[in-house]
Amino acid sequence: MSIEKILPSKLGFGAAPLGNMFRDIPEEEALATVEAAWNDGVRYFDTAPFYGAGLAELRLGEALAGKPREDYVISTKVGRVILDEVEDVGARDLGEKSGVFAHGRPNRIVNDYSESATLRSLEDSLKRLRTDHVEFVFVHDVAQDFYGDEWLAMFESARLGAFRTLDRLREEGVIAGWGLGVNRVEPIEIVMELDEPRPDIFLLAGRYTLLDHVKALQRVMPMAAERGLRIVVGGPYSSGALVGGPNFEYAPATPAILDKVARIKAIADEHGVGMKAAGLQFSLAHPAVAAAIPGASRPSRIAEDRAAMDEVIPVEFWRRLRDAGLIDPAAPTPVAR
Repeated sequence: MSIEKILPSKLGFGAAPLGNMFRDIPEEEALATVEAAWNDGVRYFDTAPFYGAGLAELRLGEALAGKPREDYVISTKVGRVILDEVEDVGARDLGEKSGVFAHGRPNRIVNDYSESATLRSLEDSLKRLRTDHVEFVFVHDVAQDFYGDEWLAMFESARLGAFRTLDRLREEGVIAGWGLGVNRVEPIEIVMELDEPRPDIFLLAGRYTLLDHVKALQRVMPMAAERGLRIVVGGPYSSGALVGGPNFEYAPATPAILDKVARIKAIADEHGVGMKAAGLQFSLAHPAVAAAIPGASRPSRIAEDRAAMDEVIPVEFWRRLRDAGLIDPAAPTPVAR
């Protein structure tokens, strides 16, 4: 079965903010956000144990409890096991993501891509999500931004453990598909060259956006399209930088990024184009992209994302961005409607 037949729509819900990403989000606000997404017709939800040390999965499970399970799709991730032990959240070494989930649960997070850890992680996720299955599983953060110079060793551990385990679970019909959930293109390039095991879908966060897409466009998208693999775009607003937020790549945006945002916004304002609409529709325009999953922690964000999907953007806007060198000439852009 094709990925498109499993994924219910191009717009999904990224649940990372439900893990208290960057701030301490009240429980009722988190649950109301998922309810708003449901009421808007969103039926694809992506989460991970890593998001708040299990908090995002717990909240998503609570919010979806009672919804018909056959009506929605969930993807989660493996590579981290969440223990009942408590640790100092502020002392966690999370690579480039240090501090992102400082308001999450204090449960200890163990990085482990072995077969046993993969099965345990998935079993624990099902309990937190209050379901008996998930459709897709991504191997999480097996890349340089988290592991530095040790990332290739961690990738090899995942290849021998998580990759083969998830491949078997797919063949057994336990899951519909698996792949990598990463913020870098290099791991995806490597896994697509393997003879076995073979993934089905990837979650690429922050690497196919208006602000950063050249490397993915040149190196990942053509390979994925050639092999019939699909991409879910995470972080289409580049951690909020594209829409006026202070962060890019989980850290304060640099002057160069802020300047690029200002240049895009100046052209967008001339054409009456919203920045959310520009970012979301750009990410979805590539034929290899199956869905985009902007994160949200406030109910009002859901309506904004839907409006961004539906906004009509003039072709001239995209031409202006190309002429200004703000998007790669080879990047597909939305067709006129």
